[in-house]
Amino acid sequence: MDSKKLTLSNGAPYFEHQDSQTVGPRGPVLLQDFILQENLAHFVRERIPERIVHAKGSGAYGTFTVTHDISQYTKAKLFSKVGNSCRMFARFSTVGGEKGSADTARDPRGFALKFYTEDGNWDLVGNNTPVFFIKDAKKFPDFIHTQKRVPKTNLKSATMMWDFWSLNPESLHQVLILMSDRGTPYGYRHMHGFGSHTFSMINDKNERVWVKFHFKTKQGVKNFTDEEAVKMAGENPDFAQEDLCNAIENGDFPKWTLYIQVMTEEQAKDFRWNPFDVTKVWFHDDFPLIEVGEMELNEVPVNYFAHVEQSTFSPSSLINGISFSPDKMLQGRLFSYPDAHRYRVGVNAHQLEVNRCPFAVNNYQRDGYMADSSHYQDKPNYHPNSFDDIKADSDYKSFEYELDSAHVASYNRNDNDSDHYTQPGLLYSKAMNTEDRDRLIQNIIGSMKGITGPKKDEIINRQLCHFFRANIELGMKVASQLNVNIDANMMNHSK
Repeated sequence: MDSKKLTLSNGAPYFEHQDSQTVGPRGPVLLQDFILQENLAHFVRERIPERIVHAKGSGAYGTFTVTHDISQYTKAKLFSKVGNSCRMFARFSTVGGEKGSADTARDPRGFALKFYTEDGNWDLVGNNTPVFFIKDAKKFPDFIHTQKRVPKTNLKSATMMWDFWSLNPESLHQVLILMSDRGTPYGYRHMHGFGSHTFSMINDKNERVWVKFHFKTKQGVKNFTDEEAVKMAGENPDFAQEDLCNAIENGDFPKWTLYIQVMTEEQAKDFRWNPFDVTKVWFHDDFPLIEVGEMELNEVPVNYFAHVEQSTFSPSSLINGISFSPDKMLQGRLFSYPDAHRYRVGVNAHQLEVNRCPFAVNNYQRDGYMADSSHYQDKPNYHPNSFDDIKADSDYKSFEYELDSAHVASYNRNDNDSDHYTQPGLLYSKAMNTEDRDRLIQNIIGSMKGITGPKKDEIINRQLCHFFRANIELGMKVASQLNVNIDANMMNHSK
């Protein structure tokens, strides 16, 4: 087999890859050694800014196949008939840690999916939990700051985490999930995934329903205990990455079953809670799971940086028949996610292999960093024009709807939606068994013991009030192990 010539980035072959040009065998290196300059210049630019959140992650390609008919709910071509399939890409991640952190840390897990459909790329950007800590995107920067590092010491802080959570009781539902064993999943293959937000589906009759997406692992749910997760973080901080890669390389392709929950617009008006509140779930008894299809991951990317690190996801990447909802967190993400990728990867990130729609992209966007004109070449960059054959198709007209109110204000997110305790209480008393509850309490104790400083007692007592309101037993057990004396005022807050 003929060997390939070693070349520079301009394609010119060269020979001197090992030794720099110098003045004599021991003399100084010459600036004119452009081969040295190119290799070093590229090397020091081989990284891009890491994600502010979800920096530590793993990814794989696979296939999604439709197994059940849901065409009554959506006109999306992907779901038009049983047996349809498309290629897809999945990225799993921790939320708060940096790229070099351990992927077994106690943290929610990102569950981001990209479906390469004939109607464009559809991104479903969720987590391994059905709820989140906050319900308004305006609070997101402050929340994430509490999960990162103190500006002065550059250390993680249990104090600022619990201070924020105790001041935002809407976080309680997610906090209990995080502090349970579900906060330390055994890699990525053994966890469920959720779209978390409420989305919408629109059918060919232009009828809209609200939906939630659930991906149930077919490998079975498996979690680390806190002790096991901490131990693994020291032994192998890349455990989840290695577990995913090894499984796929060995032909043990991980699979998830997709289900949806469906709520009509009329049901939404009568729902006990705000159906667009991401801190709440829809009970399965009221809105049963409807099976849709199967996701299989079967290909490890050939280059981690090119595919996993440069992958971009946004809930604004929607396809005809699937749309958003008034969920305030989701509405904020529609802007912030693509904006983050424009900063991190560049305005033409969508042209990269992992992000590119493999079917067709026809628009008037041009230029910018790393622009690639191989598709549009000399076609006009304005519309309308007399020269190209691009036509807007009325079949893809946006869904039209009326709002309930025309009054503009910064509405208190908790007005008429301040029940932060019923669902966390049911999670503790009904969804968890005795062993789950015991480990939850121990994990809470271990974390809250890290609260320090002059506001320590105030933060602990405030958080205990939330635990009491969710479940008296939970509050009592946490308080007793933190050696906190329970007074009448605290108990009254729990009623």
